Amino acid sequence: MKPASVPAQGNPLGTAPLGPLIYKFAVPSIIAMLVGSVYNITDQIFIGQVVGMLGNAATNVVFPLVGLSIAVSQWVGVGLAANFNLSLGAKREEDAKAFVGTGLSLVTLLGILFTLLVLLFETPILRLCGATESVLPYAQEYLSITVWGMPFVIFANGVYPVIRADRSPKVAMTSSLVGAVLNVFLDWLFMFPLGLGIRGAAIATVISQVVSFLICLRYFPKFKAFPIEKASLGIRKAFAARIFKLGTASFSNHMVMTLVNVVLNNTLVYYGALSIYGSDIPLAVAGVVGKVNAIMVSFVVGLAHGCQPILSFNMGAKNYSRVKGTFQRAVGVALVFSFTAFALFQLFPHEILSIFGSGDALYYQFGEDYLRIYLFMVCLFGVQPLAVNYFTSIGDMKQGTFLSISRQGFLLLPLLIFLPLFLGLDGVLYAGPIADGLAVILSLVMMARSFKKLDRLAAETQKEAAP
Repeated sequence: MKPASVPAQGNPLGTAPLGPLIYKFAVPSIIAMLVGSVYNITDQIFIGQVVGMLGNAATNVVFPLVGLSIAVSQWVGVGLAANFNLSLGAKREEDAKAFVGTGLSLVTLLGILFTLLVLLFETPILRLCGATESVLPYAQEYLSITVWGMPFVIFANGVYPVIRADRSPKVAMTSSLVGAVLNVFLDWLFMFPLGLGIRGAAIATVISQVVSFLICLRYFPKFKAFPIEKASLGIRKAFAARIFKLGTASFSNHMVMTLVNVVLNNTLVYYGALSIYGSDIPLAVAGVVGKVNAIMVSFVVGLAHGCQPILSFNMGAKNYSRVKGTFQRAVGVALVFSFTAFALFQLFPHEILSIFGSGDALYYQFGEDYLRIYLFMVCLFGVQPLAVNYFTSIGDMKQGTFLSISRQGFLLLPLLIFLPLFLGLDGVLYAGPIADGLAVILSLVMMARSFKKLDRLAAETQKEAAP
């Protein structure tokens, strides 16, 4: 018989040494996120090698829909996991049960609705995302198949955070890992021996997504915190509202990222046509660099998700020193990875681009400049996403939402619109590092203010506990 609640003193989230604890939760989460990005990267590599530059451009045009699906899944997943851990930390197990049941129902319903909308407006969406006449047929062929995997990928990505929050990060990692390995094998099988081209890559992706979904689905009958019964399922309005509230920061961030991706594609097409590169080279290069950058994003987001249970539980348990310590250690890890990525991007841009297929001299000229300049501030990339996750995890939705959209919405989007007016295509390249640098400064200012607030709360808690 399980206890009705789990006191902080008996839960490793509140007592175990932070270094090993972060390692335990973050490593499987990082691997799961990195492996998850392999779906798109593998498709990009095989399509680039088999189809060529137009294939790379096609996957770039479809990628905003991937961003939208992630936004939907994170809206539920992050909000569900944060509320789940906050409830357990505050000893409210019945609330935690209601959050899990509502979250599972929401992520299922939203996955189905999202897929129906894409099916209804497929071609207009692709044109809106920057598809040129030469790229559109490839994008249509790819999306017409991958759309059927969207409910499964939304469900899996939506439940990964709560599976990790239930102290089973390896399950989420296994789901992503199995799907990604299968995707690599099937990409090779369908595109080379069977010669199915871009359709083969799409079929491989859908099959792999279904397998990852099934692994996640099998976990919930064995949920650790409490049994999940049929009566727990269903959408409870009050709990759904709280899930969406704490998931809004992550949702907003991914939505704005998707909007920026769409604006970026269209800006590259327009100003590329006015340059020596034409429209298709910048669009293809942006697709490749976007997938490379996805590795960075996956690492930091995985690290953030791994820290989420620790942050939320200790905030609920009023253990403020562990909240601060968790964030500080996570930033240190992110910076080591970020500086390594920065060195690789600056030293080996040609080699990185070559992984995704070949091109002419103009393709490599623009691609190397884009990779070096647009991602120049990648060395500090981890600070802002980790700060967003920090505010979401401690229940501070307003600051989390504001910070989540600051880099993409308040900084990068205006720069993408106005800098090219003066610098042409080069304006797109310089918009990235300027926005990144300003976002880091804003994040550090907001974190300093939050830490001062935690210190005040810690002092008040000690005063109340004093005899």
